[in-house]
Amino acid sequence: MIRPAVKICGLQTVEAVRSILSLPIEYIGFVFAPSKRRVTGRQAAEMTGELVREREQGRPAPASVGVFVNPEPEELEEILKIVPLDVIQLHGRESPEYCHQVKERFGRGLFKAVSISMSQTASPADLVLPFAGSADAILLDTYDPVHGGGSGKTFNWKVIPDYLELTRAAGMKLIVAGGLTPDNVSGLITAYQPDGVDVSSGVETEGQKDIAKIKQFVERVKSR
Repeated sequence: MIRPAVKICGLQTVEAVRSILSLPIEYIGFVFAPSKRRVTGRQAAEMTGELVREREQGRPAPASVGVFVNPEPEELEEILKIVPLDVIQLHGRESPEYCHQVKERFGRGLFKAVSISMSQTASPADLVLPFAGSADAILLDTYDPVHGGGSGKTFNWKVIPDYLELTRAAGMKLIVAGGLTPDNVSGLITAYQPDGVDVSSGVETEGQKDIAKIKQFVERVKSR
């Protein structure tokens, strides 16, 4: 079994980035959308600088992911001028056409978030297939009425197999977010085997990233 990729999202300090560089983490997420974890371009530039230095010294480093919600192209351009992001994550209501334009214009990896809600009427195919060819991965998250995602709550995981079948057939990865913790991530992986998992609040203590929880989360993902 291939071990899922790990994305730790919502880092806000250089110290937090340094503390997890030795762990087998594939992605680090920096939030540019309205959130208590929001960072400025200058803050993100300092943190991604740590990743660049690791690579320059011949050591592996996680890919940097910028999280945006319904951004204007100008916002993306301004951030990318100073932050060497590897991946753009669009976490709002961005259209397939917009995602294609972003992919073509900026030439970065692209993750498109799909928010899952109890009242959802659109089919998984309608939510996923239009992004084939532009998105490298679909990220499933629990719907939040304010920001679309990032609620820290789980959704009904029974829908995951439908999304896995669609994304793999379309050549995309499937990343699962929403309420993951060191306590429940093993169950998710055992049951559904997604390509990646994304965590933020689930590895925090009093709103701050907790290195012990991050280590525990990573160990439980990578040991499956």
